Amino acid sequence: MQVTAFSTPARPEWRWRIVNYAGEILEESREYFADIAAAVAKGKERMVAMNVVDRSTPAPYRRSTSHLRSR
Repeated sequence: MQVTAFSTPARPEWRWRIVNYAGEILEESREYFADIAAAVAKGKERMVAMNVVDRSTPAPYRRSTSHLRSR
């Protein structure tokens, strides 16, 4: 699992998100943080507290070849 931090133009403060290796969001913060480091640190604390083992499998990567067909 990974902790990521994000912000939006409408709300420039940072929030954390815990995501498994299949790309599914497991949990997201409701509180806002002034900087990215604080958001990631709090997200890592929460991930450890969750004590969940990630048994997901990564989504298969498929690269489109449609650009090759138009030649």
